[in-house]
Amino acid sequence: MERLEASLKKAFIDEKVMGSELDPSLIINQPHKKENLLNILQDDLDQCQSFIFSIAFLTTDGLDAIKVQLADLARRGIKGKLITSNYLSFNHPHVFLELLKIPNLEVRISNKEGFHSKGYLFQHDDYRSFIIGSSNLTMSALKMNYEWNIRLTSNDHGEIIRQMENHLAEEWQAAQPLNKEWIIAYQNNYQPLLRQELVKEEKINNRTEVKPNRMQRAALKELQALRTSGHNKGLVVSATGTGKTYLSAFDVKQAQPKRMLFVVHREQILEAALTSFRRVLGGPSEDYGILSGHLKQGDRKYVFATIQTISKPDYYERFSPDNFDYILIDEVHKAGAKSYQEIIDYFTPNFLLGMTATPERTDNFNIFELFDYNVAYEIRLQEALNQDLLCPFHYFGVTDYEKDGQVIDEASDLSQLVVPERVDFLLEKINYYGVSGLSAKGLVFCSRKDECKLLASAFNQRGIKSIALTGDDSIDAREQAVKALEKGEVSYLFTVDIFNEGIDIPTINQVVMLRNTKSSIIFTQQLGRGLRKHPSKDFVTVIDFIGNYSNNYMIPMALMGDNSHNRDNLRRETQESQFISGLSAINFESIAKERVFAAIDHFVPDSMEELRKAYKQLKNRLNRVPRLVDFKEQHSLDPYLIANKFNTYHDFLVKVKDNPGSLTEWENRQLQFLSVEILPGKRPHESLLLQYLLANQTISKEDLMDYYREAGVVASMAIVESVINTLTIDYYAGTMRQRYESVPFITVNNEELISLTDQTQMALSKSYYRELFVDVLKTSDYNNQDYQSDHLLSLYQKYRRRDVLRLLGWDKQMVDQNIGGYARDERLKRFVIFVTLEKGEDFTGAQIAYEDALINPVTMHWYSKAKRKVTSPEIKVLANSEDWEVLLFVKKSDNESNDFYYLGQVFPDQQSIQEETKPLGEGKTASIVSMNLKLKLPLPTRLYKYLTH
Repeated sequence: MERLEASLKKAFIDEKVMGSELDPSLIINQPHKKENLLNILQDDLDQCQSFIFSIAFLTTDGLDAIKVQLADLARRGIKGKLITSNYLSFNHPHVFLELLKIPNLEVRISNKEGFHSKGYLFQHDDYRSFIIGSSNLTMSALKMNYEWNIRLTSNDHGEIIRQMENHLAEEWQAAQPLNKEWIIAYQNNYQPLLRQELVKEEKINNRTEVKPNRMQRAALKELQALRTSGHNKGLVVSATGTGKTYLSAFDVKQAQPKRMLFVVHREQILEAALTSFRRVLGGPSEDYGILSGHLKQGDRKYVFATIQTISKPDYYERFSPDNFDYILIDEVHKAGAKSYQEIIDYFTPNFLLGMTATPERTDNFNIFELFDYNVAYEIRLQEALNQDLLCPFHYFGVTDYEKDGQVIDEASDLSQLVVPERVDFLLEKINYYGVSGLSAKGLVFCSRKDECKLLASAFNQRGIKSIALTGDDSIDAREQAVKALEKGEVSYLFTVDIFNEGIDIPTINQVVMLRNTKSSIIFTQQLGRGLRKHPSKDFVTVIDFIGNYSNNYMIPMALMGDNSHNRDNLRRETQESQFISGLSAINFESIAKERVFAAIDHFVPDSMEELRKAYKQLKNRLNRVPRLVDFKEQHSLDPYLIANKFNTYHDFLVKVKDNPGSLTEWENRQLQFLSVEILPGKRPHESLLLQYLLANQTISKEDLMDYYREAGVVASMAIVESVINTLTIDYYAGTMRQRYESVPFITVNNEELISLTDQTQMALSKSYYRELFVDVLKTSDYNNQDYQSDHLLSLYQKYRRRDVLRLLGWDKQMVDQNIGGYARDERLKRFVIFVTLEKGEDFTGAQIAYEDALINPVTMHWYSKAKRKVTSPEIKVLANSEDWEVLLFVKKSDNESNDFYYLGQVFPDQQSIQEETKPLGEGKTASIVSMNLKLKLPLPTRLYKYLTH
């Protein structure tokens, strides 16, 4: 009751009052901030004990968005109700069929004329919450549309809840139960909505002309610029399904070659490519020819050839080297093969274009080098989704079948993979998560050939027409199988990797993964099989059966395109669905999510193997030794992993035998300080001062304060003194003082002018050292973009203990061990508290088994250090903290990170302060003080959920 009263007072009486997690909130979809109603709706579902929705309009994609939450509720025995309607015939009959699949959802159809409600009511343990506004249960309304919704909470006895429940009870009784008979009758009278055409076309002179999309227009401009600047090669990196073939046709149109050669690695692609080119280029059919095992039409203006045919000397030597003035190679990441090298070395076109979705290879071949490092255009999965170039996908990470407590997955015996119980389990999940459209057209990726064949056979025995395809099957057999799938003659193609790439089946509406994710490249390729747009589908369903695999950490990497190797990022991306763009959605069932978390926990992101691999990939792309800032700009490895593993980036370069220069021990130690202390970018002030002094000899303290104001960062004389304290090394103590005291960066003379030390200036006169020095500063600036530089600290960002004290203005560093759980500064009147929530069985950081806990989004139950009483000095401060600023920092576990999330200002609840006695072991006890700390601002639901689950 107290929390609810506080929230209502804050919302409707005085905004300055401290509220609670029950505060009323206005919910507006803001895609650029990755904030939307879907996240709130999912969270309420996760926490509720029951629910009832009254929703006029539903779509299968909107229903998909909450299917995982409904499945987890069903596992816990929690049920819900839904009232909907057939108003305006908006709801497709298929969505009603999908509703019947959800075992813990009872659905009724309202007969009320003009039924247009949008309300979501949840019963929680000790309160009710409800969301009312403009959003129907459609993915657009939940994530993207400009919608207004309000979320309110109420006591069980509140008047508004009584009115809502009474009204819903009346509506429920008046509505009729949803059943198959009602759906059949509805379907017989249903008039389907028109689908939006996928290809932009215009009628010009009675001919349909295809127009380039936004991505293609940008790429065409860059390709033309390459040729204008004298380059004869160009590479386009484009996510599967974004229109690479049409792009190449548009570029041929603008380049206007006399003859063109288009090279592919599979014959079944040729006809589709030729058709696309004809739609763009026009002209008589005699201009187009195929050169393959079946046709030999190499004398045409536009020749479409398989690599298997054109790479034979008997064929390519029939042409002069300059016969084709434009050559295009599709899926060019395969160009490391001898067959490709033969034709690339033989022909001398005016322009060579390569296209791929996956330029990063594991075969040590450098695609970027082949094209002289001329990347004309690049668009990856996330950006392509943002630009609406791909079909949205709904990814469901689900648990694989368990028998006698053991997970049956890729590592199990073949006999276990195909037992009837597992087949039934797979079908139950596949049916539950469904497809966009009336029938499935799916690809199932298996781990082994025998499993592939036996599962296809098992599906057929259950009346689900399926075909198994492996590398043993001929091209003709594969083509016939694909045609059967497209015609609806079969529902599933089971395969082992052969359809990872080079196959175009736009009608695929379901991708099922029954294999361990061993490579993010292969994962993305398999996901991409369903991402081509087609009028028959609004989205593609991806069902990933997750076993106990050590590589499960690669799943969020691949889905989010996150190559940072930051374990905390991977956990949050698995926990939070808002990271994916547009109308796509990512959801993990709770058990599957725990398996991904377990894999992330055991992942070693800074192993030398991982660091070498990331470094080599980036060097291949850039054709030079990468800088730290390059890792950030290219969305590669988090450079702090290198800095944390090695003293400096120079030391890493020495390790990989790629350092272009040398450093003295003093220079390397100064770089070590920058790499450890300044590189993370928690505060921009040190970097700004050093960059200023690189260009100017001196600056006064007053001018520095003005300089900070002009830069838009927090400015005060206290900040200036803190920055000086940091860069003179005067702030540091203990072992860090010993390590860095000989390498100060700045000095302050008697006239209060700040300048670089003589030794720093001498070191910076060496080009190699200066390059490394500036690189750290640039990377720090890049990292600082994630922080609010006009504040001392940024809410919900992460900080080390020593960062917190330095940024808040402590005169001297406190060694982490001395800080322990908290520290205070009498001069600043600041009290900072550090809490590790999950201490683990091996936690040795304290004598007492602490039971600190986030009780709810606004309350931390907290314990003092051992051997403290209510009369202890720090407890007296907290008990009378009106003049103090008490700040809370929390991390989930030591395994997660050394850094703590800044949760903001807290206020000790005076009534909750109490002295307790705790066992120390060996029969000894110690006094300790506990209390509740009230957060000034309620934690964002997702962060609270992440920290407490």
